[in-house]
Amino acid sequence: MFAKKTLRHGLAPAALAVAMACALGACKKDEATADAGTTATQQAPAPTPESVVSATITAMNPDQLRTEASKAYGENRLYAPAGNNAMEYYLALRDKQPADAGASSALTDLLPMTVIATEQGITREDFAEAKRLAALIEKADAQHPALSRLKSAIASSETAAIKRVEDQKLTAEEEAKRQEEIVKKREEDQRKQQELQRQQAAAAGQVPPAAAATQPAPAAAAAAAAEAERQRVAAAEAERQRQAAAAAEQQRQQQAAAQAAAPARTASSELRPISNPGPRYPQTAQRAGAAGSVQVEFTVNTDGSVGNVRAVSSDGPRQYQREFEREALAAVKRWRFQPVAEATTTRRTIAFQQ
Repeated sequence: MFAKKTLRHGLAPAALAVAMACALGACKKDEATADAGTTATQQAPAPTPESVVSATITAMNPDQLRTEASKAYGENRLYAPAGNNAMEYYLALRDKQPADAGASSALTDLLPMTVIATEQGITREDFAEAKRLAALIEKADAQHPALSRLKSAIASSETAAIKRVEDQKLTAEEEAKRQEEIVKKREEDQRKQQELQRQQAAAAGQVPPAAAATQPAPAAAAAAAAEAERQRVAAAEAERQRQAAAAAEQQRQQQAAAQAAAPARTASSELRPISNPGPRYPQTAQRAGAAGSVQVEFTVNTDGSVGNVRAVSSDGPRQYQREFEREALAAVKRWRFQPVAEATTTRRTIAFQQ
């Protein structure tokens, strides 16, 4: 009996020590896990111009990108959410087709709004979103005048926020709550920005807000539906115009390229005569010792034949000018040239001298 009591009393402290060690080990493991999670979050790479467009969007073909970009633009998903916004679709389309004028025009329109959204992200300390938007701006226009300022503001504001958090020593729960508030503020800013854009786009020909507030509920709903439809049609028309402008610009570029590729031609340097018989001297003028000249205009056809022959002017005694012109025209009609790439009109002076 005494031995059993001794053994029981000896095991109790040992068991307590083991339990405490396990508890301390578990705490340290939890702390290590939390630290690892924090470190992983802090070390998550910031988006770059090369990585800011999602892989899913990059894998789409040009037709899919145009469709999704137009849809996102019409639904005011201009730069958010990440992976499903007009900016990313148009950037991917421009990468695949750099000469697409519609994509370039749309990106030019979207850049000012993306700059505003980046500034809002910095203000609410949503630095992850601000960095993503800055990467979109840099990919759209690496020389954008606001880019350097935005990057500097993100870096300085983020450093100040980190220092403030360290000074305040926020708990994990408080930090999670702060991040949740940042996300809510981001969504609120995006809604305000979209609403502002809708109001600006529909500033003309709308029911004033005060009048809309006094309308009965069914009438207000009908007005809202009509306005939404009007905006959808306007967005679709804007997209159609962008695509038409892109097609016209592409056609113009193709024509310019074709003209640049074609060798420069002049009528005098390309016309190589094969047979140029001279005119017959009118007998009456020859007997009278009269001289003169006739300027003749004619067209050399692609096969080298001559057509559209006419006298432009003549010089010499008046009574012989008609005869000079008749013989000059008859001679030019018999001329032949080497074939040319396109019909060429030119002029020659036919002289009548003894």
